[in-house]
Amino acid sequence: MQPVITVGLDGSPESLAAARWAADEADKRKLTLRLLHAWPLLVPEPARVPSEVDQNYWAKRFVHTARAELESSHPGLTIIGSLVADDARKALLQAASDSELIVLGSRGLDTVGSYFLGDVSMPVVARTERPVVLVRTGYGTAQPTPANRVVVALKLHGSSDELLDFAFHTAAVREVPLLAVHGRSVPLHARVPWGVDHAATEEMTGDAQQELSKALHRWREKYPQVDAAHAIRLETPAKAVVHAAEGAALLVVGRRTHRHDVAPHLGHVTHAALHHGRCPVAVVPHD
Repeated sequence: MQPVITVGLDGSPESLAAARWAADEADKRKLTLRLLHAWPLLVPEPARVPSEVDQNYWAKRFVHTARAELESSHPGLTIIGSLVADDARKALLQAASDSELIVLGSRGLDTVGSYFLGDVSMPVVARTERPVVLVRTGYGTAQPTPANRVVVALKLHGSSDELLDFAFHTAAVREVPLLAVHGRSVPLHARVPWGVDHAATEEMTGDAQQELSKALHRWREKYPQVDAAHAIRLETPAKAVVHAAEGAALLVVGRRTHRHDVAPHLGHVTHAALHHGRCPVAVVPHD
């Protein structure tokens, strides 16, 4: 099967927003969109049965309603529906094996009950081998100021090829600029009673700017069509990333794989992006 973009669909406003984002992205990348609805109680498809006794009626309706809307807004896009009689987490992780992206809905911190992003989203983000994009409610329903860039959060040491390639490729297909952001807290020795020692911070940011420019060099050569800038922000990495992503088309953050922890691990920057970022957030696994 050719790679697809898979979106988890359950009929909620969050999953419908994710489906709209996924359709836009699939259209730009020239990929098929798969609408996946998973539920353990789905039954084998009967030959012919009236809707009032069809146990899969509501599952089919979720997929059909979303598909009809997306086919109307993206007439050239190939869209397939998939009903899976399994736990949603298992189905999405299995679907990742032939997907370019997994796209899920997210509530962020809109309500107290949504802090952990749901029983499905977080395990998929933490365990899948493919990038996962989380999208807030409301995507595609209003006419806001057009998002004008892709933002990628970078460390100065160990930034991955997967992370930068994904960010640059996304900026290229969307034809928007890219901003690479590195946050760095002001060290204690650079603080003075009236604020900060500008000489110390200028030296610190100057060195960081050079390292960041070096990290981006070959990606600028690979994607010459992308207008790529970089910035050092004197605040914690988590705050720097969330602030830089205001109004962005997409915020890209990384997740390290092959850790020795008992449970999969998400760093504090990724947590901050998922819970506080207002734009869609892509979590890209990397070594």
